[in-house]
Amino acid sequence: MISTKKHIQQLASLLLAKGIEDIIISPGSRNGPLTHTFSGSEGFICRNVVDERSAAYFALGLAQQTGKPAAITCSSGTAALNYTPAIAEAFYQNVPLIVLTADRPGYWIDQLESQCIRQENMYRNFVKKEINLPLGESEKELWLAAREINECLNLAVSGTPGPVHINIPMEEPLHDLLDEPLPPVKVIERAETHQLLSGAQLEKLTLAFNQAEKVLILPGQQMPNPELEGLLARLADKTGAVVLKEHLANLNGPRFCSSIDTLMAALLEDNPTDFQPDLLISFGGQYVSKSLKQFLRKNKAAQHWHVSASGEHFDTYQSLTKVISMDTADFFEALQPKLNEKEKGYLQFWKNKEARVNKLRDQYLAQAERSDLTVFEQIRKALPENSVVHLGNSTPVRYALICDAAKNTQYFSNRGTAGIDGCLSTAVGFAVASEKLNTVIVGDLSFFYDSNALWNNNVGSNFRVIVIHNGGGNIFGLIKGPGETLAYRKHFFTENKFKAEGIAKTFGLDYYKAENDAELNEALRIFYSPKQQTPALLEIFTDAEVNTQTFRGLFKFIKQ
Repeated sequence: MISTKKHIQQLASLLLAKGIEDIIISPGSRNGPLTHTFSGSEGFICRNVVDERSAAYFALGLAQQTGKPAAITCSSGTAALNYTPAIAEAFYQNVPLIVLTADRPGYWIDQLESQCIRQENMYRNFVKKEINLPLGESEKELWLAAREINECLNLAVSGTPGPVHINIPMEEPLHDLLDEPLPPVKVIERAETHQLLSGAQLEKLTLAFNQAEKVLILPGQQMPNPELEGLLARLADKTGAVVLKEHLANLNGPRFCSSIDTLMAALLEDNPTDFQPDLLISFGGQYVSKSLKQFLRKNKAAQHWHVSASGEHFDTYQSLTKVISMDTADFFEALQPKLNEKEKGYLQFWKNKEARVNKLRDQYLAQAERSDLTVFEQIRKALPENSVVHLGNSTPVRYALICDAAKNTQYFSNRGTAGIDGCLSTAVGFAVASEKLNTVIVGDLSFFYDSNALWNNNVGSNFRVIVIHNGGGNIFGLIKGPGETLAYRKHFFTENKFKAEGIAKTFGLDYYKAENDAELNEALRIFYSPKQQTPALLEIFTDAEVNTQTFRGLFKFIKQ
């Protein structure tokens, strides 16, 4: 059974024609025609998530895993506003979301009618396109809607992908149904194109690369890309270029350099200009390391190229000289055959420094008091190979990046906007479409903030939650400033005495806890045992003051 409303029938047909089958539904009356039509049509995979904020983050994670757009639909009013944080995250992570908001007819807006707000263009700063469907269903209005829907759905996946918004005003009745198939629709396709460098431009870039003695390549956050990983490994072997990456770049080659924050602390005690690049090549999304950004802004490269299919002018390091508008793998594939074999001195310089820094880090961890830092190292050693890790923002992502990456493991985090509000929900959405074991590591405040992520029927046996319970927002004790003020404990740290056990049991997760190293090792053994066939939560308790002392002590130790 599908809705009698022709705009909804047409929209559903176009979604299927574009291969968009994942629909996340938050219940409501005004979006009833959408709910009836999606759930009553073959081809859609409908999942119900009550909390709209969580639902949108869930769809974000789902789209990351499948590599295809996911659609979300909700009622009018504040329900639609609750989508905003996840839409912003999707926009800055370049993840395609199809946002379908039901609305009252325009004549009721600002007329004291229930659940009426100004929804037209409500996400304008965070979407690639927004359209407002006509209220009427004349032949011309349906033609207009079809054209605009086609354009919206094409834009979501073209160039740099991203979210799009379709606002749908509807009059009552909302629940009249037909027992008919979806109607045929005209599909407007967008031809796939690949941007190429001209011969002259390629020669110019090759010459500049060959002349640069110190080449630094910075891959930001990105999805796993084996083709690109292979190209970069061969490039480093041939030219001695340094590929400096964080775990979120999902690059695992032994030639690549990591341990960025500890590296920065160490090299600043040497002669920083020895590490200063002549040529910097960046691509991908965000970097977590603030110290790397500061280093490259102070020690600017003579040339900085940013590679992006959509040609964004990201001047993160205040040294941008060239924007290369093409696919990253295509760029390095075109460049590589013309590059000269070069000495590997610059690369070896970085690798030697990294080896010394990692040795110091390991020495420090071996004698350090139990803290978040030592706990993360224990977790890293226990993580199953070939699994997926989702890192919460604030301290979890920073601690994880200090430790080595787990072997053959993919890393994800909501670093587009770096908020704590949807880390758990995004991981649940990703895991629902993943065959691998998925572990999300979050702080206690992040967990409680987003605990509605577990309030749905989509949490599978491949899902694990690790809550680092340090009693509050410990990040504010690590950074300079807040910890030295009178407002710190009440308004920054925000002391938290609640435990996660009750929430875990409410939502049907097996619960484990660890208050010392022995308990943690035993809990991790069971947590990742093949016998653990239900979703589970492990709560690890640490001391905030010890965490701060240990974290700061690591960097003092490395500097000295």
